[in-house]
Amino acid sequence: MKGKILISTGGSGGHVIPAITIHDHLKENYDISISSDVRGLKYLDDKFYKILVIDTPKLNNLILFPLSILKVFFLVLKSLILLKKEKIRILISTGGYMSLPLCIAAWILNIKIYLLEPNMVIGRANKFFLKFSKKIICYSENIINFPKKYKNKLNIINPLIRKKYYNKKSKENNNNKFTLIIIGGSQGAQIFDKILHESIIKVSKFKTLKVIHQTNQKNINNLKNLYLENKIDNTVFSYDQNLNLLIDQADLCITRSGASSLAEISLSKKPFIAIPLPSSKDNHQLENANYYKNKGCCWVVDQINFDKKKFEDLLLNILSNKDEILIKKNNLEKLNYQNTWNNVNQNLLNIINEN
Repeated sequence: MKGKILISTGGSGGHVIPAITIHDHLKENYDISISSDVRGLKYLDDKFYKILVIDTPKLNNLILFPLSILKVFFLVLKSLILLKKEKIRILISTGGYMSLPLCIAAWILNIKIYLLEPNMVIGRANKFFLKFSKKIICYSENIINFPKKYKNKLNIINPLIRKKYYNKKSKENNNNKFTLIIIGGSQGAQIFDKILHESIIKVSKFKTLKVIHQTNQKNINNLKNLYLENKIDNTVFSYDQNLNLLIDQADLCITRSGASSLAEISLSKKPFIAIPLPSSKDNHQLENANYYKNKGCCWVVDQINFDKKKFEDLLLNILSNKDEILIKKNNLEKLNYQNTWNNVNQNLLNIINEN
């Protein structure tokens, strides 16, 4: 009989996508369920996953704080019942406040807790639960704000990346148009929806471009028309399940700096310009981007001090200097040399199975 694992996740794709990837790695060896809050359900299909809902409230509203604490208390009770009923042996948390009730319940029941920290800055929930956890899985030894006394719990693996990104190998763009993909505008971020295209249109006067642009659903027609008016070959979309195939067409990516997004682009061996989300907790997106910048794989642009002229100059320099692209592609190749699905799978199983 397979041992039972529950993966606690929710909120954004930054938490849910690693949870899905862990599920796919472990499903042959364990009976896996995924717990999520309501926000995370949009990433999960109950045809493929056994889904349980623990809808933890945010705890950052001072007015609603007493009510939120009361709800968390009842969710801990619900989690205790769920963990006992499902006979869960191991809890894996991908971080975030969503994990709070299940981690508390697992600690009370003496169930092994494994934490995942995909970012270069340890999240507050993971930092809090470190003392109660058996191990924490990270992508680097140099995690910012990681308590030294828990270094013995640190286990390093290659980034958790969805299997389809391994199945499709990167290929050279054979047309004479430089293909640019912009990822990160689906939530309506103004810099991706309202600003970047102006610079791209300006740069297109000097270099023939093809643009693949992710934007907010409401902005698709407007953006498509702007590109067409300027005779730019384009694909504009809000969400595409086959994003990996679109990335594969590109010569250069412009992206936010979520850990999963950068890892997937990196594995595709596509040089990228990272524009970290300034409001990310503990500025973790900037640190994620700097990790790749320090390895010579990308450029980093500061959104708060964004300068259109400097950004356009950067784009033109990249477009006119093939050596820059080639150097970064080679560095990405070195970085991902041993990053295979089977290697990550074996490392993950070794960590979970080790007593």
